[in-house]
Amino acid sequence: MGSRDADWRAEREALLGRRIADLGLRVEGSPVQALVEELYRELDARGLVFKPPVYLSDEWGCPDGVPLIGVPFYLADRRLARLEEEYAVEVEGEEDALRFLRHEAGHAFNYAYRLYDRPEWRRIFGPYSRPYRERYRVDPYSRSYVRHIPGWYAQKHPDEDFAETFAVWLTPGLDWRARYRGWPALAKLEYVDGVLREIGRTPPPVRAEPAPHHLPVEAMQYTVGEHYAYYDERLPADADVFDADLQNIFAAPEHAPAAERAADFLRSHRRELVRRIAYWTGETTTVVRALIDQLMDRARALDLRVHGLEASTLIELTAFGTAVIMNYRYTDALDGRSWKEAP
Repeated sequence: MGSRDADWRAEREALLGRRIADLGLRVEGSPVQALVEELYRELDARGLVFKPPVYLSDEWGCPDGVPLIGVPFYLADRRLARLEEEYAVEVEGEEDALRFLRHEAGHAFNYAYRLYDRPEWRRIFGPYSRPYRERYRVDPYSRSYVRHIPGWYAQKHPDEDFAETFAVWLTPGLDWRARYRGWPALAKLEYVDGVLREIGRTPPPVRAEPAPHHLPVEAMQYTVGEHYAYYDERLPADADVFDADLQNIFAAPEHAPAAERAADFLRSHRRELVRRIAYWTGETTTVVRALIDQLMDRARALDLRVHGLEASTLIELTAFGTAVIMNYRYTDALDGRSWKEAP
């Protein structure tokens, strides 16, 4: 085990120092190819002739107005996927990757056929020209939107609403009519079903033309380490702002001297906490990871101890973390002022 760990540390350092453009990453022959082939089979099964081209980029995405699908470069190489997991706590498995591919395919079809220009599209989903905001308020009780990507992502923008609705419609084995029976969102699914039956066998008028500003891996002239340094720059400010909250969740050392250290508890449950909070908030795992790591550091500095049951402590930490991250989504900050004074 020690030798393998040492080998990985050496390989890891070598990867961090290499430029992404020099890694020779390709969709063909990589794990991404099988995912793309599965997406294309699903499109075939729906009678859709258009197959959105897929390229490797820095993140999931579809360039605005261009029917291309960008897939994170780390999915094309198992070593890079391991590195991503270290930084982001988890890396997409096959099911999650296909979920994102279906969503991005929805964008691609919207752009390829300029569906957003249709009056009926605008009536059902809203104006495509609506301002696009990374942070958005959601109504978790709303049944006017489908639920596909966690975080009620369809509520972000009309374009995302369509992409999410397309993804649900495309998902194999899902009886969307039964799943959304009685929901206003069903009308959106019926629209997608109808419009894709109309255009499905017609080549799209908009061609997919890759360009350097779409950031394919060939244009990523920075190192893997520089790519991940971006995540470290997103750590919240004011490290001690949550000390009082931690002291409410855990015990002071004099009250439970023999109990497990809170920092050790947070470290052993780090992955589970990050996944739970990211799922319920829709925030990226890197941001949630930054919060959990900050809490871990402060719990260590305060020498706090676990005094409750494991399950109840996890529930309390999940609830607390979810509240903090949702505040972050609305204020784009985790400093003391925004947490205490945000409306």
